[in-house]
Amino acid sequence: MHPAYSVIFFTTASGAGYGLLIWLGVAELFDATPGSWWFRFLSFGLALGLVTAGLLSSTAHLGRPERAWRAFSQWRTSWLSREGVAAVATYVPAGLFALASLFGWFASAIGLLAFLTIAGALVTLYCTAMIYASLTTIRAWNDKVVPAVYVVLGLATGGILFCGLLAMMSAVPHLAILAALAALVAGWLLKVFYWSRIDGRALTLTPADATGLAKFGAVRTLEPAHTQANFVMREMGFEVARKHAEKLRTWAVIGLFLVPAVCCLALLALPTGIAPLFGMIAIASAAGGVLAERWLFFAEAKHVVMLYYGAEAA
Repeated sequence: MHPAYSVIFFTTASGAGYGLLIWLGVAELFDATPGSWWFRFLSFGLALGLVTAGLLSSTAHLGRPERAWRAFSQWRTSWLSREGVAAVATYVPAGLFALASLFGWFASAIGLLAFLTIAGALVTLYCTAMIYASLTTIRAWNDKVVPAVYVVLGLATGGILFCGLLAMMSAVPHLAILAALAALVAGWLLKVFYWSRIDGRALTLTPADATGLAKFGAVRTLEPAHTQANFVMREMGFEVARKHAEKLRTWAVIGLFLVPAVCCLALLALPTGIAPLFGMIAIASAAGGVLAERWLFFAEAKHVVMLYYGAEAA
């Protein structure tokens, strides 16, 4: 599939934003929210800003962005619609949670608001993943591992932002660092497992299956139906060279998992005076790594429609 930059930004930015909201909610439930008002202000501002920027960027991929509101009406059958409903609904507890944390409004309900924010963020991340995991025509996405990868990477990137912002204020609780490390390890294991699944999956569908002519034997394309590339070939026939994919996978692992994990270990072992440096390195590295991971998620996916355009198997 052709990687659309608007969708890549949407899934990475909103994923990190929802992840950060989850971390803030968990910290509140365990009465471990840092006392610094500026930390809470920056954290909620960044989380809600990333979520909003991501959701707005997703409309750039639509042919008629002004009609995006109509997607909300299909929530009974469409994961895209469910994601939109969940995203908008999550703004309510998240916004009230931010006001309660920053200004003391609705303070008596802050625990409930934190819980509802966590639930809304998790549901939205799951719905985003299911937009892709529900597509049976793209076998690399139609996998039970995909929702887990999306949710855990949201937690991992949100954890990096949470610890990174704390590090910039030279006050990172060891428990938060250990939790972020656990999310990074879980994300790395899931992503490596996912790559091994799509690499080892047998390509069992053939042009004979696509045309319904399997009973007559092997089917091959005699002549293409057109003389130049069309929309389907550009959007669904995109291919990335194996050697380039391997390089990008390596960068994704290093940038998204290894470097932030090393920075977290440094925060545990080194003086707090240099914590801001490692916090900034972790955030910058994770941003580059998750962009590479998400670009590959789209670029390595193959649509079965290409069986009509010369693909031997899918």
